[in-house]
Amino acid sequence: MVINPPLRLARRAAPAVCLAVAAAGTLAALLSLPAAGWQTVVPSAVSVAVPFLLLAGWPGSRPRLVPAAGAMAAVTALGTVALAGTEPRSMSHVGLMALVEVVMLLLTLFLVARYAAPRAALAVSSALALSESTVMLRVEIAPTVLEVLGQVSFFLLAAGLAGTVGGYLRSLDSRRLRSVHEARKAQRLQLAADLHDFVAHDVSGILVLAQAAQIVAGPGDGPLLPLLQRIEAAGQQALASLDRTVLMLGDSAPAAGSLPADGEGRDRARKSETRPAPYGLADIPALLERFRCSGRTEVALDFPRADEVTAEVPREVAATAHRAVVEALTNVRRHAGHATAVRVSVRSEAPSGESERMLVVSVRNTAPAIDRASAPFTEGRRGGGTGLAGLQERIAALSGILTAGPHGDGGWEVRARLPYPVAASKN
Repeated sequence: MVINPPLRLARRAAPAVCLAVAAAGTLAALLSLPAAGWQTVVPSAVSVAVPFLLLAGWPGSRPRLVPAAGAMAAVTALGTVALAGTEPRSMSHVGLMALVEVVMLLLTLFLVARYAAPRAALAVSSALALSESTVMLRVEIAPTVLEVLGQVSFFLLAAGLAGTVGGYLRSLDSRRLRSVHEARKAQRLQLAADLHDFVAHDVSGILVLAQAAQIVAGPGDGPLLPLLQRIEAAGQQALASLDRTVLMLGDSAPAAGSLPADGEGRDRARKSETRPAPYGLADIPALLERFRCSGRTEVALDFPRADEVTAEVPREVAATAHRAVVEALTNVRRHAGHATAVRVSVRSEAPSGESERMLVVSVRNTAPAIDRASAPFTEGRRGGGTGLAGLQERIAALSGILTAGPHGDGGWEVRARLPYPVAASKN
């Protein structure tokens, strides 16, 4: 099924039309060479060819917009300097080609004002406006300075109008993108809040059942009580993690000047303004301890220079490293629940010299020792998820590398390599 075929046809035909216009304009300028002279033909041909060549390759040609516009302004200015005060060969040819050049310069100025980077747009737009405002001096220079300034000011007004229209459309694009970003952020926050409510409800039910089981457990159920206490502690940790995640996503900072006048209200506002910090390298030992207590797998942590590395690694890199360990341990529970040992290694390397270091996080588990008696309890969790895919995108955003695959004799390893600058300091 084809949606909007006329629109798709127009998009395909637009580059061909632009190329045809650029070729026709250049050819027309060259044919006027005997009557108008090269001082008129060269700027006119450049002013017609450059904008339409850019539009023919748009949006791929967008990075070349600023240098092309600068070249146009320079060629136009040189043509004006070469022709100003001289007797043209053909007044009609020079006047017509000058008007075409003015229109093309205004079109280019519009494109620069709308699509170029702000600083480059300001500089190149000023050069284009100055060149465009002086083009008509090639035809005739007014007898008085006041008349010259009036003529230049009139064309500067046209340049200002073109720049204003381009800047206004640029602001509309920025406003639209900002609205989309805010809408997506609000949607993600709402989804996180809904997930928090649903999961918190189920986890709270598990906590209540674990606490009730501890109360009704008889004297002969001594070995069962530590297990129930671990279930209760794991549920409380899950609820704390959910609350922390939602608070991190929330926009709880009050607006400037909106703090309550009373002291108690100010204290509440300041407390709501502080958001919990994301998990980092310092939280990995506690994570491994909870993992060890919730199963029968032995856990070892190799973290040399822990305090030094924790202090120098940036917050976003540390949070991603913690997330990598969480995902790897989750996969061990889901797919290798009978593994006898898990080894977590966190170390800092300097492969690229002194300007950048590499945080290497590795989680290795041994081959599962299958226990037939307890195997049925994990058969229902063999499906694959999207955890590693999401983690890979997050690590790639930090220019890092994630690898996961077999290790040793039937084991598995998840390794994340995250670059960070040496001068950066963590929270």
